[in-house]
Amino acid sequence: MREESKINLGKNIAILGAQWGDEGKGKIVDMLTPDLDAVVRFQGGHNAGHTLVVDGKKTVLRLIPSGILHPHVQCYLGNGVVLSPDAFLSEVAELEQQGIDVRHRLKLSHALHLLLPYHIALDQARELKLGHAAIGTTKRGIGPAYEDKAARRGIRLADLADLDGLQQRLKTVLDYHNFVLTQYHQTSAIDVDELFDVLLAQREALLPLMTDVTADLQVLASQGKHILFEGAQGSFLDVDHGTYPYVTSSNTTAGGIACGSGFGPLMMDTVMGIMKAYTTRVGSGPFPTELTDDIGATIAKRGHEFGSVTGRPRRCGWFDAVAMKRAMFLNSMNALCLTKLDVLDPFTEIGICTAYQLDGKTLDYLPHSTAELARVQPVYEFMPGWGSDTFGITRFDALPSAARQFIERLETLLGLTIDMISTGPGREHTIVRQSTR
Repeated sequence: MREESKINLGKNIAILGAQWGDEGKGKIVDMLTPDLDAVVRFQGGHNAGHTLVVDGKKTVLRLIPSGILHPHVQCYLGNGVVLSPDAFLSEVAELEQQGIDVRHRLKLSHALHLLLPYHIALDQARELKLGHAAIGTTKRGIGPAYEDKAARRGIRLADLADLDGLQQRLKTVLDYHNFVLTQYHQTSAIDVDELFDVLLAQREALLPLMTDVTADLQVLASQGKHILFEGAQGSFLDVDHGTYPYVTSSNTTAGGIACGSGFGPLMMDTVMGIMKAYTTRVGSGPFPTELTDDIGATIAKRGHEFGSVTGRPRRCGWFDAVAMKRAMFLNSMNALCLTKLDVLDPFTEIGICTAYQLDGKTLDYLPHSTAELARVQPVYEFMPGWGSDTFGITRFDALPSAARQFIERLETLLGLTIDMISTGPGREHTIVRQSTR
């Protein structure tokens, strides 16, 4: 297969995590951005970190789309995002200190929901109360913010424009949440007047960034512009299709794009799934291929598997082709990118999970319940390792023979060509292959 300097993925592209998050989406978005006009976040909040390494300098983005590092790109946060004003304005200040123009190139949906201090207090109190049964949230208030949205008591960005209405809405919602905080969780209440004063100051920075994201995207699409939708977390953290309840509180799969931005699904040209050459997940929940031995520890060490935002260690295991095939179907993925191939360099053999065993039966699909998924035993196919350095290789034919065979075996199992292969954290550490789609 012939390498090219760039890959043609069409005008409208989605970059989505195909596992449990932390797959390396930020780097791929950053790589593709020079050919784009806009990058859109459509779900999640400041609980997910996208790490970019440019010229050896690391930047961790939490809320702001990865396209912000390119001065020609317009960035958007869609209505499906929950925005913490504190976290957002802090991230803006960090980027501006680096000389990056944020305020002229970033727009926020008028309909996105605000994540406020009472959401964080509720999240932390709940996890503490659950103890060993805790879900494993980042304790940043994401879940409670989405709950308020679904319960129709949330506060949206546009509400900051109506001060009288805002004050009344705050009083109403805090009357409810403060009762839960003080009476059920036995913790401190949030002062309504103090929070209103904080929002009064923050609105001066937030309201100038407000727009109708759907209308803006419609204009861009009509002009034939290139738009990329940047997913946060991964497919199996989706609130509906993930390993519930050990999931995030938004739709991380491709369907979330239409709901979280107003961009119709038939407008998409490419949905690219980003997957590690192995598997990781953070927090609690079933993980069929998890390795709790020295191999897992070596993967974690070599892959620097710690959360870029939370610092939490990631659980590591072999590649799970069964789960990956489900992710491909869930998202209509028609392009794939494999990351962190170099992490597997020292191993003499490498495992690929090709099926599960459950109660004496062999399954080639995910069982319907989280409890059953927690009981499956992975069926492995082992391939020879390559035992040599692949870091920074940029051509497929320069990879060791065993590494090429590993990639080709994944393609056979998944039924789709792997278009991009990441061999290191930098933009330049990437193999780009001509797509056969």
